[in-house]
Amino acid sequence: MEQKNAMNKPAARPAAAAAPKGEAKGGGSSLFAILAIVLAFIVSVIIYKFVLGDGSHFQGGNNENNPVSGDYFGVVYKGGPIVPLLMTMFLCVIIFSIERALTIGRAKGTKSIESFVRTIRQKLNVNDITGAIAVCDQQKGSVANVVKAGLGKYQEMARERGMEKDQKILAIQKEIEESTALELPMLEKNLVILSTLASIATLVGLLGTVFGMIKAFSALAQGGAPDAVGLANGISEALINTALGIGTSAIAIVAYNFFTSKIDELTYSIDEAGFSIIQTFAAQHGETEHHSA
Repeated sequence: MEQKNAMNKPAARPAAAAAPKGEAKGGGSSLFAILAIVLAFIVSVIIYKFVLGDGSHFQGGNNENNPVSGDYFGVVYKGGPIVPLLMTMFLCVIIFSIERALTIGRAKGTKSIESFVRTIRQKLNVNDITGAIAVCDQQKGSVANVVKAGLGKYQEMARERGMEKDQKILAIQKEIEESTALELPMLEKNLVILSTLASIATLVGLLGTVFGMIKAFSALAQGGAPDAVGLANGISEALINTALGIGTSAIAIVAYNFFTSKIDELTYSIDEAGFSIIQTFAAQHGETEHHSA
């Protein structure tokens, strides 16, 4: 019964074992995130002032006037000072989406992850552990690294004569868990930034909308004839900020859900391969081995 429980016990992921390596990687990732956000803000301000705010997009060559008819650069510029913030968020969504796509792509390895797991299971079914390790070397990536660590422990436990079978199975399982804790946490780095942007982009857009409506109603409140230009600029600012905020938030939500689903696929593949390793070891080493002095 103990044997069966050890084999079927779900794989946990103790993060404590990954602390030293994770801290080093986390520091580099945090620095990248800070630099990316600062760079995105600088680029956004430059684009806002010198591209969108260029006089050629406005009547009379002055960006204080209305935009030239049909010139969308001038229209976006009229969104006001909230526009650079929304542009920064949009650029951050693009930057971190590309960064996560590259990271998860490397974690998957050189070939299809489904094909890799299927090949590993085929090698295990014929007890070809050396061949399975060779497949891991060809595949590369985080998933292959975890599986290779489990297979290496498999070979070590197969040669071990001083431990009982359930102890060997637990040792293999622990090796897989520790390797998972070292490899997978980095896949979720910066996803929190995407989820945060998905939440606050809409709010910042609504803030810009409020500022625009304040300007619009201020123009209407002028004594005598309403300021038509001020009214148009206020409404333009409100609508542009709303559109940029909602658009950025929508892209961030889609990116976050996409990458989360990809990480779940990798996690499931590791669990599947790990279970196959433990199951094969239990089947190939059916009798409990005792070391007699």
